Parts: sequence; structure tokens; C-alpha cells
Amino acid sequence: MKKKIIATVLTAVMAFGALAGCTNGSSGEDGPAPDKVTAKVIDIDLTEEEYAFAIDQNQPELLESVNSYIAQIKSDGTFDAICEKYFGNGTPTPVVSAAQDDSKEQLLVATNAAFAPFEYMEGDNYYGVDMEIAAGLANYLGKELVIQNMDFDAVLLSVNQGKSDMSMSGLTVTDERKEIVNFTTSYYTASQRLIVPSNNDEFSSCTSAADIEAILKAKGSDVKVGVQNGTTGQFYCEGDEEWGFDGYNMTTVGYKNGSLAVQDLLNGNLTYVIIDAAPAKFIVESINNLQ
Repeated sequence: MKKKIIATVLTAVMAFGALAGCTNGSSGEDGPAPDKVTAKVIDIDLTEEEYAFAIDQNQPELLESVNSYIAQIKSDGTFDAICEKYFGNGTPTPVVSAAQDDSKEQLLVATNAAFAPFEYMEGDNYYGVDMEIAAGLANYLGKELVIQNMDFDAVLLSVNQGKSDMSMSGLTVTDERKEIVNFTTSYYTASQRLIVPSNNDEFSSCTSAADIEAILKAKGSDVKVGVQNGTTGQFYCEGDEEWGFDGYNMTTVGYKNGSLAVQDLLNGNLTYVIIDAAPAKFIVESINNLQ
């Protein structure tokens, strides 16, 4: 894992003052202190979904251009090279946003920069798979890139209202969302994963999503599960007919980002967290390094 990504996720957590108990004991080079409860990801996909970019419905020519760019970077190896920076041993490239200026030719991209490894910040710079694609796309279009950072549940509304040209924010394609934005061709297949405290072994014999769901369906409203607001994880837990999710009887607790949910899990305020697989891996490894 990149130290840059770890530092960024940890900074986001610490900024909210959520790291309870970090001064009680210390962790050495061999990992967390033995009396510390850490988190773990259950490595079974609960869902399968497609990520795509959302485009202003009043800009069909932009949709065509973005689809052409996606096809190009997929065929020439650029996309794989970007992914290698965040899922392999490459070095992430910082992306700088220009200031919005209506007198210039600019590409306005709405995002929620709290979703590593797809979009996140370090200082004033943006990083992530989506952000590096955004930088390349702006150059491909001959425009200046303006990144508009906002809460996740606002990004589609910003595009729909014409305040942004598009959103690049780890977006799952659904029919409901298609009513207010156009989606590009898919560029990434994602899934939801379950996060539990490391001392929770109730899923150790599970080999499929159905096994996990059988356990979760037996839980009542006294059990709390954390999610990031507006994401697939929330719809999966609460249930949504359009998404095809039955939901659970557990109480769903929403957070602005996955880091806060995982830290609240370790603070004992949640039983589970369900978020996207790639962010789950980065967040859990990062927070465990602080325990």
C-alpha cells in the first residue's frame, strides 16, 4: 500500500477526532499492540456493480467524447497504468484543480474526495483513479480541469442542475440515476464488502454472499451497521426495490465517509460496516496501522 494513501485516510479520520484510545499502549514494527481490537474485511463480494461517470444530459457531445476517451485509455494501457499506481506498486500522480472561471474553456467535475483509492486529497492536491482519469480527459478535450469537491449525495444533483459538466466519484449505474444524468460506458466493476472487528469470527465459515446474508438477516434492530451516506452500501442495508436489495432489520447508521464508520466500529458503536471493496481495504489497513 502506498504510504501517501495511508496518510491521507488517517488524516481524514484524525481531523474528526475519532481516534479514541490511540495513546493507550503503543504499536511497534510488528503491528498493532496485542490488546488493541483492529478491523478486518470479509473477502466475499456481497454485490456486483458497475462504475461509470455521470454526464449532464444537456451535453450529449460530452458523453460521446468521454466514451471515446474511456475506450482509448482502455485499449492503449493508460487505464491499467493508472490502476497500477493505486492497486500495485506505482506512484500516484497529484492532480491540481484550476479555479473556476467562466471566461475559460473548463471541464467542471463534481466529486467526493473521501473515497480512496478513487478520489481523495492530500493538501491541495487530488489523487485517485478517477482524478487521474479526469486530468487526462481534460487534456484530451483541450480544457482546463476544475474539480468541485462536495458531499457524495450532492454530486449527481450538481450535474443534473448544470452546475457541473460531469461527476467522477465512484458512481454505480442504476436506472433511477439514469433519469437525471447520462452515464458513460462502465470503466470498473465494484462490489460491497463487510467489515467487522478482528475478534469477530461469526463469518469464518462463510464461503458465499448467501452465507453472510443468512447471518445478517437474523439480526434485529438492536444491531447497528455503518455505511457511507448515499452509497450502494446504504441501499443494500436499508433495502431498495430499484436496486434489487431486500435490506435487513438492522439499524443503518450513515456517515460522511467510510473512515468514520470504521473508526466508530472500533469504538464499539457499531457491529458491522458495509462499504465498497477497494475503499474498505485501504481504510481498514490504514486505521489498523494506528491501533
